[in-house]
Amino acid sequence: MGSQGNGLLFQITINKLAKIMLFLPFFGAAFCIIWSIIFDFESSTSTHCRFRSKVKNYLPSISSAIGGYTPQRYVWRICIALHCSPRFFITAGYYTFNTQFNVGIRNNIYKFLAGLCAILNSIEILALVVLTNISSIENFSIHENSFITFMVTSECYMLCSCIVFKWGRTSNGRPMTPKEKKSFHYKIALFLFNISCFFIAIYLYLRHNSYCEAGVYSQFAFMEYLVVLSNIAYHWTMCLDFDDYVLGLRKCAESMELTIIKTV
Repeated sequence: MGSQGNGLLFQITINKLAKIMLFLPFFGAAFCIIWSIIFDFESSTSTHCRFRSKVKNYLPSISSAIGGYTPQRYVWRICIALHCSPRFFITAGYYTFNTQFNVGIRNNIYKFLAGLCAILNSIEILALVVLTNISSIENFSIHENSFITFMVTSECYMLCSCIVFKWGRTSNGRPMTPKEKKSFHYKIALFLFNISCFFIAIYLYLRHNSYCEAGVYSQFAFMEYLVVLSNIAYHWTMCLDFDDYVLGLRKCAESMELTIIKTV
């Protein structure tokens, strides 16, 4: 909606934008997994290990579900394309949001960490775009390296943003607001859950390749789903952080600019 009084031609609350933005990968992943199980079960769950050419498996991996078949591949790519663009604005917004705090004599270190968070999040988004558009079937090496980059930057970003969030909001004896405490507790819990699921998934993948046990790859795939869902849930905390902010299109002199504005 427009807001002529403050020069805004269009605005949408960050809360609403975030919910739409984060629903897209959730819907895309859920659609691809369910569709693969219903219509491409045999081929999408087919797996092997070093001792056997075929091992019993009941769930498709994320890579198989999102990149191996159509229409799943198209749905996932569309969802990620629509999802990623607004995330760059939110990343820039988080940097400004975090650096509004001055933590005192270590403020340069704090600002460096806030910038590192923005860089890590940007690399995470770019890696997601690459692994989405280049499937493991098309180029396994690029897809694998993009996935590794995505996971490493994702985990590092979660840890770094937890540190920055608490440091800035408790600096100089400032107490956290109830909403900030809620957001921080969610961040910590989701980060720990996410990284735990990730390491369990690695263990199950190695166990599958070493012992060729029936159903172990299914457990690996399920842990992959939890990693994806907890990653989405972690980014959902922006709904709490930017609850009273809007993303607006503002007319400035002879140009237009997108800006994040506090409403109250």
